[in-house]
Amino acid sequence: MGPERRLRIFIYARIVVSFLFLASTVLMSFQNPTAAADHLESGLVRLVTFSFIFSVVSHFALKIQKFRQFITYLQTIWDLLFVTVLLLFTGGVLSPYSFLYLLSIMNAGVLLGRKDALYTASLCGILYGAILDFQYFGMLSSIGLSQADALQMGASHVFYTIFLNLIGFYFTAFLTGYLYERARESEDALRDKTIDYEELHRLNSSIVANLESGLLTITPRGHIRVFNRYAEELTGRSQADVYDTPLNKVFPALATVDLNAGMFDAGEFEYNSQHGEKMTLGYNAVPFIDLHGKPDGVILNFKDLTSMKLMEAALKRADRLAALGEISARMAHEIRNPLAAMSGSVQLLAEQGSIAESDRRLLTIVLREADRLNTLITEFLAYARPAFPQKTRIELRPFFDEIVLLLASDNHFSKISINNLVPAHMVVQADANQLKQVFLNLLNNAADAMPDGGRVELEAHFLLSGAEGFKKAPVAVITVTDTGIGINPDTATHLFEPFWTTKPDGTGLGLAITYRIIEAHGGTVSAESPLDGGCRFTIMLPT
Repeated sequence: MGPERRLRIFIYARIVVSFLFLASTVLMSFQNPTAAADHLESGLVRLVTFSFIFSVVSHFALKIQKFRQFITYLQTIWDLLFVTVLLLFTGGVLSPYSFLYLLSIMNAGVLLGRKDALYTASLCGILYGAILDFQYFGMLSSIGLSQADALQMGASHVFYTIFLNLIGFYFTAFLTGYLYERARESEDALRDKTIDYEELHRLNSSIVANLESGLLTITPRGHIRVFNRYAEELTGRSQADVYDTPLNKVFPALATVDLNAGMFDAGEFEYNSQHGEKMTLGYNAVPFIDLHGKPDGVILNFKDLTSMKLMEAALKRADRLAALGEISARMAHEIRNPLAAMSGSVQLLAEQGSIAESDRRLLTIVLREADRLNTLITEFLAYARPAFPQKTRIELRPFFDEIVLLLASDNHFSKISINNLVPAHMVVQADANQLKQVFLNLLNNAADAMPDGGRVELEAHFLLSGAEGFKKAPVAVITVTDTGIGINPDTATHLFEPFWTTKPDGTGLGLAITYRIIEAHGGTVSAESPLDGGCRFTIMLPT
């Protein structure tokens, strides 16, 4: 309890006592008007009335910060004056209220400390001794204090009364001051501990709230208690929603995991997000104990590993592609030279007039397949050793209009409608020829997926806050969406690998080259099947 609060309590107590005294006086006036009139005219009533007014004024003055110390000292002085005047009104040496000086000393000790309590005890001794001495020598007869009362007690009795009261005053001051010091030390220690605990609580709350991973505490019954901000954002449910909810209601995949085995546990589980996305979450479960050393639940820490898993798959695919590309590029060079010699020789043979017509047709087939093989090697070299992109400023909408116009005369796209939904004035930095090759590959794949016709939509937008893997820089997101047969999960895992294709006459290099071109631009390319069917390729390019 602080000094200000103690002072308020003393002021409230004085207000209540004064009010009760005045109320009793008013009630007396209804029962005995004559006695009440004499009582109201007495100095005691005026003293109590002034004390009541003084206390009320002090209560309101405490609201002003700069007056608080002054009011504290003023209260102590008022206590002394009040008791002194009360003794003068109630008989001096015969007054039964001399013990009120002890309360004044105690108030000073509690409010101001040991030193001021001793000062107050000294003042009480001086004032009380002066009253008794002055009354003994007849110096207070003018205010109604009889000298005969003091003389009747005798000088030695008056001296002993002053002496014993003085000892009582100093003993009370010493004891109150000692208790005040101990109480202040206890308050300071408690305040320090309270501050420490509050600081630790704030620190703990801040750490838990701002962890870049989910944190849950689970009771021995398997019910959730703590549910931090990361967990709220991942699940779309608040702490209030899941409090005291069984863990398996929030994470069904953990229903079969024994988290109360009393030992460290770790693993991974699948979770379907609020948007229907399938996520992979990794978790660590650590038991914690109560103050008595008994198990009191489990701390569960988890993190979304979906991006990491995708990154691992991409890195493995990139390593595979890099190794295949290096080996294949060397093989392509070795194959191309004898292929050129073979093709030239066959062509010379075909031009001779002595070749039979059936043999000429066979030679034509050989030349056609040799050209096809040369085209395959050319494409593969483009994949294995892609040219460094020469980036220029490309406005996407007219860029796609040119590609759509180029494909308009292709019978392959006679039943395909291509909608250019890219907003005007959207600009990216890229190699125009390589980017054209990317979208021609994607549009040809879309046409192959829609043999009976369909629709392709070209869309683009900016992510100003960036995307994962782009260090929060702005990113251009370009999507090519068709209404074809879509892709299954098994196909998606091999989609960008060279020589992997689902087409009978495909080379399996179109998407592999697309991947390498976008990778060389510092971007990413991915494929998915939307919920409404078809296939969507998403390309992200740094701006």
